[in-house]
Amino acid sequence: MTAQTSNSLLSKIAQGLAVLLVVVIFFALGLWQLDRAKALKESLVTATQVDTNIVPLTSIATARQPLQPEAFNRMVQISGNYVATYRAPNQTDGDGKVSDWEVGLLQVGTNQGILVVKGLWSERLLNPDVSMAMVIDIKGQLLASQSEDRFVNGDGAISRLDSSVIVGLTDLDLFDGYVMASSESRDGSQFSRQRLTPEKLTSKIPGYYWQHISYVVIWWLMAAVVLYLPFYRRRVKP
Repeated sequence: MTAQTSNSLLSKIAQGLAVLLVVVIFFALGLWQLDRAKALKESLVTATQVDTNIVPLTSIATARQPLQPEAFNRMVQISGNYVATYRAPNQTDGDGKVSDWEVGLLQVGTNQGILVVKGLWSERLLNPDVSMAMVIDIKGQLLASQSEDRFVNGDGAISRLDSSVIVGLTDLDLFDGYVMASSESRDGSQFSRQRLTPEKLTSKIPGYYWQHISYVVIWWLMAAVVLYLPFYRRRVKP
């Protein structure tokens, strides 16, 4: 075997290995995007499920920290006193009915707070004997903060159920998300009022899922193109 033939063979082997390396990288990137799409789909299913076991709020959430996925939709119990009341207009309940809601800022301990949906704004005067000095026991569903405004902040109204919209109105360390109260009580005595259900969530797959799938197709198509190029060059080579 001559030196020229040996160098040509080594060159072809190097080119082949380079092609295989690029193909493997593109294929691995496709698998990564496929795993991302799968994880997103599973998280959507988890987000629509409600764990009915009641746990203390502080066992699954921390003030001034984002809610972890495993905390979404958990049933929690919490005690504290209301220090402010807000109107949340144009809210949609589980039956699709749009109305204004009464939302209280519950102080927990000495320096923490969380938003609590108490009920309809029109029923805010049903329990006139309740004062802000009273410690209230609450059970309800912990929900993620809303991301879209339903109104404009001001005059006692908040634009959405999100602690970030009231950061400038309180010195409390706020929990992320809010609690949809299913009951309020004091010394075992329940407050009588209509309780609301959260807006229904669906596990409909969003655009991000299909974006991941499109990346899978693109990466694998590029791998196929790279794999085919050497054969194409042989066919067109005179």
